[in-house]
Amino acid sequence: MIVRFFFFFLPKSWWLPAPPPQSEIMKVVNLKQAILQAWKERWSDYQWAINMKKFFPKGATWDILNLAEALLEQAMIGPSPNPLILSYLKYAISSQFDDFSRDLCVQALLDIMDMFCDRLSCHGKAEECIGLCRALLSALHWLLRCTAASAERVREGLEAGTPAAGEKQLGMCLQRLEKTLSSTKNRALLHIAKLEEASSWTTIEHSLLKLGEILANLSNAQLRSQAEQCGTLIRSIPTMLSVHSEQLHKTGFPTVHAVVLLEGTMNLTGETQPLVEQLMMVKRMQHIPTPLFVLEIWKACFVGLIESPEGTEELKWTAFTFLKIPQVLVKLKKYSHGDKDFTEDVNCAFEFLLKLTPLLDKADQRCNCDCTKFLLQECSKQGLLSEASETNLVSKRTADREHAPQLKSAENANIQPNPGLILRAEPTVTNILKTMDADHSKSPEGLLGVLGHMLSGKSLDLLLAAAAATGKLKSFARKFINLNEFTTHGSEESTKAASVRALLFDISFLMLCHVAQTYGSEVILSESSTRAEVPFFETWMQTCMPEEGKILNPDHPCFRPDSTKVESLVALLNNSSEMKLVQMKWHEACLSISAAILEILNAWENGVLAFESIQKITDNIKGKVCSLAVCAVAWLVAHVRMLGLDEREKSLQMIRQLAGPLYSENTLQFYNERVVIMSSILEHMCADVLQQTATQVKFPSTGVDTMPYWNLLPPKRPIKEVLTDIFAKVLEKGWVDSRSIHIFDTLLHMGGGYWFCNNLIKELLKETRKEHTLRAVELLYSIFCLDMQQVTLVLLGHILPGLLTDSSKWHSLMDPPGTALAKLAVWCALSSYSSHKGQASSRQKKRHREDIEDYISLFPLDDMQPSKLMRLLSSNEEDTNILSSPTDRSMCSSFSASQLHTVNMRDPLNRVLANLFLLISSVLGSRTAGPHTQFVQWFMEECVDCLEQGGRGSILQFMPFTTVSELVKVSAMSSPKVVLAITDLSLPLGRQVAAKAIAAL
Repeated sequence: MIVRFFFFFLPKSWWLPAPPPQSEIMKVVNLKQAILQAWKERWSDYQWAINMKKFFPKGATWDILNLAEALLEQAMIGPSPNPLILSYLKYAISSQFDDFSRDLCVQALLDIMDMFCDRLSCHGKAEECIGLCRALLSALHWLLRCTAASAERVREGLEAGTPAAGEKQLGMCLQRLEKTLSSTKNRALLHIAKLEEASSWTTIEHSLLKLGEILANLSNAQLRSQAEQCGTLIRSIPTMLSVHSEQLHKTGFPTVHAVVLLEGTMNLTGETQPLVEQLMMVKRMQHIPTPLFVLEIWKACFVGLIESPEGTEELKWTAFTFLKIPQVLVKLKKYSHGDKDFTEDVNCAFEFLLKLTPLLDKADQRCNCDCTKFLLQECSKQGLLSEASETNLVSKRTADREHAPQLKSAENANIQPNPGLILRAEPTVTNILKTMDADHSKSPEGLLGVLGHMLSGKSLDLLLAAAAATGKLKSFARKFINLNEFTTHGSEESTKAASVRALLFDISFLMLCHVAQTYGSEVILSESSTRAEVPFFETWMQTCMPEEGKILNPDHPCFRPDSTKVESLVALLNNSSEMKLVQMKWHEACLSISAAILEILNAWENGVLAFESIQKITDNIKGKVCSLAVCAVAWLVAHVRMLGLDEREKSLQMIRQLAGPLYSENTLQFYNERVVIMSSILEHMCADVLQQTATQVKFPSTGVDTMPYWNLLPPKRPIKEVLTDIFAKVLEKGWVDSRSIHIFDTLLHMGGGYWFCNNLIKELLKETRKEHTLRAVELLYSIFCLDMQQVTLVLLGHILPGLLTDSSKWHSLMDPPGTALAKLAVWCALSSYSSHKGQASSRQKKRHREDIEDYISLFPLDDMQPSKLMRLLSSNEEDTNILSSPTDRSMCSSFSASQLHTVNMRDPLNRVLANLFLLISSVLGSRTAGPHTQFVQWFMEECVDCLEQGGRGSILQFMPFTTVSELVKVSAMSSPKVVLAITDLSLPLGRQVAAKAIAAL
């Protein structure tokens, strides 16, 4: 559009084949006189004389071309253009110039373009700057068409034997194209124009395609190369914000390592998608090349395998490595540019991995197999590797293993490796789920046989780990809840049928308890409460089962059922030689056992019952179904917590009696297997209370540590010292191990989010060496992933505002700790905002949620700010009328893109982000400079570095539009790409703000 008006001012003899009608001549004269009049109004007589003398020599006719040049120079590269002049130019733009055969006209227009194409600026209103963007887009379109026409003439000249024809004009066109597009500012303006007029950009793409087809047949390599460069620049305009340089100087990425370790250690049951998004966020924030990114994931998996404690944890890590991570990579593949590229990257990562021989040897020794081979087979099966790559990598690892004879010891020859068992367990889980769907009443004995096999050895933990890693554990648990519900009521039945029903109830109850303790109670709970009746086990687990962080009341109504049933149960336990099975309602017995135990305990303490009677009663409780013992101990744990030290002895003695197995031949089937699971459940239940009372209870040994990460904190030492000490060790080592993760998790649980975050940030701000601060940021981010949402609220809502508003703390924000804190804050903000709302991981759901103060009134910037912010961020209809005018919106100091996107500002994180960006805007606009203003600059630079575009869904949508004009005053931020990155270009108002800021650069 810019170029179209130029021909209007050219000498008529250049472009008109015949004199125009008188009316057309008068239009030109009138237009010329109007422009001159407007010019006179703008410039003083002296300035007017200078310009007249400069452009119109004495005695020369008033050449319209010269007038256009003068006007262009004053209107486009001078101060803000005169609106009256622009209105005449807009009238002139309506003309067209499509006759590219008129060389003089084209050359004149190209000369005029040469004057302004790399010096565009506009200091007018935002609407005028958007007009400049559109005009530049039209000029680019005209220039492409002119280039294509010139190239066509060159091609025709070649066919006619006159190759020089048109080459000069083509060279001029390409030179202007290159000059226009080489300016980042121009490309940014074109980027805005593309978003304003999508159809016009489609025309540009078609013109570029046509030009490429014509130039392909030219023999002049220099012109072809020049055209290809211009084409590349044009095609880069839509993606100019998504290009980031990758880190090629680093080979280790502790954040990726720690995120994978944390997930494998504490969240095996979590969905793969949140983990994929978190890993991609880290990859993008740290600009990690894909091969090194995949390599770091594998390294973390092997480290987790090596250091995992024997038993359940080892099986969980095996399932995570060989079942879950390949599924994660399959989803990561969708984020890559192409399937082939990602497959090559995975192959490259494995090539790097094979060079880490000590790591692989140690993993093989621990798992008693070739771990790499199993992993390669699984990746090949998932389409992550080609068969040729798999064969090549397997042969390399096999040859390497020949040099490690210790991997083939005879004593381990008969031990089945866990990776192989886990991979075989995965289809078995599917088969069991199908079996559980059958009608239980038709073949209960057959179902009991299946469940009995699950209890043997480590079969149950294998199956649960495989189910957890493949997302089937919740379905698995639901099937067992249905089975447990089926067995609660006894009808007319034989002794054999009653024993089968008792066993099905007991096994399903024990399995569900074990799942809840190993993988979290949320796996058991149903998705919604739409059911008319909540299953028995869910009710019991929520109200009666001791868990970490849950305090039970022994006098709760759930522990006080119908007194008639309690008396009947007490009599049965005290008088019978063994529990009856026929028509026994096991769910009622489990709910009544707590009150029965209280009666028995009172009788014992008052001397009514002797210890021998207590032994008989406890033997009856655990003799047939172990679930009764579990329910009894659950109440005793809650009861002991409420007693004084001198009152606990008999209760603890009863726990000891219930914890040991019954040595009798008159037990039901699979008793030993059920006792092993019961003992593990009771050990978890009693851990807290036994530690508090310094009491020892001997549980039947299974040969492995059932609670490997229990009681990690040193006694009689302040938790702040423990926190600083463990962080110092992690920082020195450069990576976080599984044990450290559990210590940090315990400290976070004990101290709360604010205490945890505040003390670790203090440790970060103490660092003075740049390499140490960068490492600390990478490690702190991964540690904060223990509860990223909570920590982010504390960091952005409490700690940063406190540092930015207190001048006595500004010195702590100096480089390098200040830069590091800015980076950490942005990483946390991005991760929290991009994560799925309301989908806290299992490790976060178990933790007690501490109260957060009302973020709506956090850190007002002035006396008027809170009420104004509440009004602006409200979604009420009457409030939206206040902002109906674009001028009103841009004038408002706190108006941001988030209001136009109707973001829920009652959400704590949204509120914190809005307040933080208001504070940043206030810091930038204040007259006081210092480390705090430098910190704000680093914060914004990191936002730009991490984000592809400041559009919808970005934390930058909370930044007031007025902040853009303040930021471009900072030298480091005064670039077109920065402006594009920090504004929401999906909104018309965002594009206006960006266009105005860029046009003024």
